[in-house]
Amino acid sequence: MSQTYDVILKGGTVVNQDGEGNRDVAIRGGRIVGLGQFDSSLAGETVDCTGLHVLPGVIDSQVHFREPGLDHKEDLESGSRAAVMGGVTAVFEMPNTNPLTTTAETLADKVKRGHHRMHCDFAFWVGGTRDNVKDIPELERLPGAAGIKVFMGSSTGDLLVEDDAGVKAILSTTRRRAAFHSEDEFRLRERKGEQVANDPRSHPVWRDEIAALQCTQRLVRIAREAGAKIHILHLSTAEEVDFLIDHKDVASIEVTPHHLTLTDEAYTRLGTLVQMNPPVRAPRHAERLWWGLEQGILDIFGSDHAPHLLEEKQKPYPASPSGMTGVQTLVPIMLDHVNAGRLSLARFVDMTSAGPARLFQTARKGRIAVGYDADFTVVDMKKRQTITNDWIASKCGWTPYDGKEVTGWPVGTIVRGQKVMWEAELTGPSKGEAVLFQDGLPRN
Repeated sequence: MSQTYDVILKGGTVVNQDGEGNRDVAIRGGRIVGLGQFDSSLAGETVDCTGLHVLPGVIDSQVHFREPGLDHKEDLESGSRAAVMGGVTAVFEMPNTNPLTTTAETLADKVKRGHHRMHCDFAFWVGGTRDNVKDIPELERLPGAAGIKVFMGSSTGDLLVEDDAGVKAILSTTRRRAAFHSEDEFRLRERKGEQVANDPRSHPVWRDEIAALQCTQRLVRIAREAGAKIHILHLSTAEEVDFLIDHKDVASIEVTPHHLTLTDEAYTRLGTLVQMNPPVRAPRHAERLWWGLEQGILDIFGSDHAPHLLEEKQKPYPASPSGMTGVQTLVPIMLDHVNAGRLSLARFVDMTSAGPARLFQTARKGRIAVGYDADFTVVDMKKRQTITNDWIASKCGWTPYDGKEVTGWPVGTIVRGQKVMWEAELTGPSKGEAVLFQDGLPRN
């Protein structure tokens, strides 16, 4: 019998727009060509998914892979290797590299660096600045561009647009959804004296909930004035959840696993390893974020993977840099919450694939459906596993979840029909390509 399909995923529980059901997935030319029951003899390769769940490929729309300029912490190859080891099939990487990703040339350089070197598919956020405002309408739609990213509060890197006029100038030119780090830089400057030497517990005191709320309130007002769509990254406060209930027409919201999972007690246990911007906060904030997730107010998960070497993180606070690994642990940490009854598997899928595809208008990604890219995150919902530093593929080699036992584990990562990771082993060469967007400029 002649070969009809390249690959058949056989016997798994497929989770897609129809719900959950036992069915096979047929793949040809890197795309899904059929759902149902298929004879294994019709394919060149059959992947046995018996007892496993086949999810749409997880999209992590906020990672920092540090290349170019900070390659000693991470690079596009190592960061994407960590991604696929954790079940992530596509990433959107941030612009605070050196040089900054703020021009067509620096964006094209990143796309070239990533092509068939990254293990997963990719797009790159372009930094919005005062200097490139006039170029934004073209920049945000170039091949490989995820959109425009703006830092309203200082973090790692040199991108900062803290004033209303600067933000309004950017939002007056954007047409795609622009992403924001929303912390009020003016309040951060005023409160810098709240930092206590050698005490990372003072980090959320300095970067307090008012700094986050004030900036988000300003941002929503400016977006309305400009008629723009905004995406608020790594929401961290109860106050912002309550405020944004009335502004979902202009604002979408990302939440991270660490803001849902860790609280301020972690500063005593982990010290500067848990230092993040915006900070991990008191339990009441995590509780309200969970409420916002349950009520459908929050839109997507993002890891904010932002690695630093252990020796850098272990500098005395506040000389220690903010950021930690996350792309490899996003799936197991959130599946553990699924198994604990905090959210459904269907909600997890919406927050990690359908949601990012909907917000950022990706082409052919985010669903298990005929005509879509054959991107899959294959998971064992019953597998109990302990997260360890040894498992982390990032150059920095550590995770704040070291020693944490979880239930639910990524078994396989399939990108455009290519089995990239299976049972904790890389199984193919790196063939990552730029994500296509529905409103991007046509390719030559």
